[in-house]
Amino acid sequence: MSRVKYYIVDVFAEAKYTGNQLAVFINAGGLKPEQMQAIARETNYSETTFILSEQVESGGYNVKIFTPSQEIPFAGHPTLGTAYILQQEIINQSIEEVILNLKVGQIPVKIDASNSDNKYLWMQQKIPTFGKILAVDAIAEVLHLRLDEIDANYPIQEVSTGLPFIIVPLKNLESLKRIKVNLDKCNDLIKYTEAKSILVFCPETYYPENDLNVRVFCHYLGIPEDPATGSANGCLAGYLVEYSYFGKSEINLRVEQGYEINRPSLILLKASQTSASEGIEVNVGGKVIMVAKGEFL
Repeated sequence: MSRVKYYIVDVFAEAKYTGNQLAVFINAGGLKPEQMQAIARETNYSETTFILSEQVESGGYNVKIFTPSQEIPFAGHPTLGTAYILQQEIINQSIEEVILNLKVGQIPVKIDASNSDNKYLWMQQKIPTFGKILAVDAIAEVLHLRLDEIDANYPIQEVSTGLPFIIVPLKNLESLKRIKVNLDKCNDLIKYTEAKSILVFCPETYYPENDLNVRVFCHYLGIPEDPATGSANGCLAGYLVEYSYFGKSEINLRVEQGYEINRPSLILLKASQTSASEGIEVNVGGKVIMVAKGEFL
């Protein structure tokens, strides 16, 4: 394998060494999929991305995303982090939008350049789809929770904006902090679901300026707990609008994640019901901070 240049960024981060880590490799088109997978295992971040070429194809840049165990069609923080590297290191000029060609399709990322030192990047995710509603007792067993700790006013449901998640509403932060995943029960559950990962949320937060607290568990993908999950939070945004969680058909929220594993993250959510036929528009935003660069030999 020839030398391949990489960057490490923290995504959904308000400061260095917070948020979700991402390794981004550029000019990686010469790598075979098995080499990309081996590199993703070596970095051992929740995801690693590979920009195949600096050349634009069909208006976007071809990108592959790998977890430590497999390639996936879409993920949120890798999309934002990769768009940041494209803008900063390859395009190298101020632009308003970068398009990524992913397995799930084209994902546009808008770059807020109003403050060059404090940029937010926003991705518009695919229209959410709503799948199977799951039994409360089954999820309670998976998460080691009592039945009364789950908010019965809302369903436990599979939702996808390109990568499906099981969305679980809890009543309070104390319950969310105590979650311990029963892997045997979890593996039994996901045999019968399209979604293999779980997002759990509650309306209590560590900081009053935030609206929700979230935890995401992705053991199936080789990620026991993810510190900041843009794809899952996009699913959550669609869910919140679909069920009028805040009593309205439009949301603009601050979501905290990763506090329980010492990687505090901030994810911004905007979503609205456009029309019954068009579905729910979902946008997920956050900051990206560069922390390292180098070469794989």
